[in-house]
Amino acid sequence: MQTLSICVVTKNEEHNIEDCLQGVAEFADEIVIIDSHSTDNTVELCRKFTDKILVTEWKGCGPQKQQVVSMATCDWILMLDADERVTPRLANEIKRILKGSPYSGYNIPFKSHYCGKQIRFGDWFREQHLRLFRRDQGQVIPRLVHFGLKVQGKIGKLEGHILHYSFPDIRSVINKMDRYSSDGAQHLYDKGKSTSILSAFGHGLFTFIRGYIFRLGFLDGRQGLMLALSNAEGSYYKYAKLLELQAKLSPLGQRAPRQQL
Repeated sequence: MQTLSICVVTKNEEHNIEDCLQGVAEFADEIVIIDSHSTDNTVELCRKFTDKILVTEWKGCGPQKQQVVSMATCDWILMLDADERVTPRLANEIKRILKGSPYSGYNIPFKSHYCGKQIRFGDWFREQHLRLFRRDQGQVIPRLVHFGLKVQGKIGKLEGHILHYSFPDIRSVINKMDRYSSDGAQHLYDKGKSTSILSAFGHGLFTFIRGYIFRLGFLDGRQGLMLALSNAEGSYYKYAKLLELQAKLSPLGQRAPRQQL
């Protein structure tokens, strides 16, 4: 029987973290937490489940995930966010995998919720992510936003879901949009990208049309429209903030010519 580490990055997640960890504590061999100086009771609640907790400064999504994975010691790693829940069906599948598997990693389907409703269409249509992998065959790609995973070997797909409660209300939408767009703009700037105000508008407009029309987001009703609008705003603000970075940080001659987006 192989062993399993659960890796979670947290900050001010006292409203989420117990439900997240209770769903995996029964079959996990270790739980590893990196917290970014939470000002609520997140760390205290995590201590009910593990003593393997590191409190450190926020370095960006990818770098934090990379560090928490480096602390894991088990054969397999399941990466979760505090606002995610493992369903019983998925838990049973993972238990079977720990008895033996020909794969090096697994994509897991998601059921994501937006302002109280499960989203079935739009940009979250058939959403799945690589989250379960062999520790010695997986590597985190340390992007500032939306980390990636690179796994050597065959990748399978599971049937059980992760339930994702990312945006419970409009305040959380606005807060995350602000943070993600800032990190996304910094990521593009660091890669030498540039933009214009018309390009920023075009990215936002395309994001709305893609999610609401091409991917049938309108079938999710009011929340489908709200999601398409907030995704469009997030895309627009990312490029608008990139434009702002260009003006502040790129005096003439400081950097090589940038690739226009």
